[in-house]
Amino acid sequence: MLTRRHFLQTSAALFSTSVLGAGTAASASSNWAVWDARVTPANYDPATTNPWGLHPRFLPVRVEANSGLVPGDIHVDAVARYLYHVQGDGTAMRYGVAIARGNLYEPGVFTIRRKARWPKWTPTAEMIRRDPELYTEFADGMPGGPDNPLGARALYLYEGNRDTYLRIHGTPSPRSIGSRASSGCVRMVMAHIIGLYDEVTPGATAHLYPAESYVTANS
Repeated sequence: MLTRRHFLQTSAALFSTSVLGAGTAASASSNWAVWDARVTPANYDPATTNPWGLHPRFLPVRVEANSGLVPGDIHVDAVARYLYHVQGDGTAMRYGVAIARGNLYEPGVFTIRRKARWPKWTPTAEMIRRDPELYTEFADGMPGGPDNPLGARALYLYEGNRDTYLRIHGTPSPRSIGSRASSGCVRMVMAHIIGLYDEVTPGATAHLYPAESYVTANS
């Protein structure tokens, strides 16, 4: 179980407990609204809607944030599997995420230089070398859509002007949330990242904190 003591040690006490209430490019874009509706449950309420069977702690919730955090920034607690988006009123929106499996997770401080709706996905050369049976057929890319691994939205992480190929993105595998499942990126439920996407400004900083493989996030 992830205890409060361990959370304080591993996440530097950034956040406190919950606060209550909280085809062609042209042809593809013509489908965006349809696809958004397809991945957003009927009568969707971020705080309670859960057809994916997630642990309730992974549903979006507003929490208090410690002073000194920059509004607009994103913080990913890789131990607890949380993403926090800092607000301007001393709070943050918290979402459940999945992170990369094994040593594929890359902690660091990055800049969000690009964001995209229903983006095309292309596996990296390293992914193809590592798992050719999974990725070779997609070497030329996969168009955006509900089955695309990047899902409904993607935030692109850079170091300076260098694209790291790390993303914060939606996933067609929502039951992976809370686990270590990806090939390097941070995954979110599609309906959740649709809500986050419009609130994120390019140029914001994303802090991805180190993971500790001996800690589980099943509490």
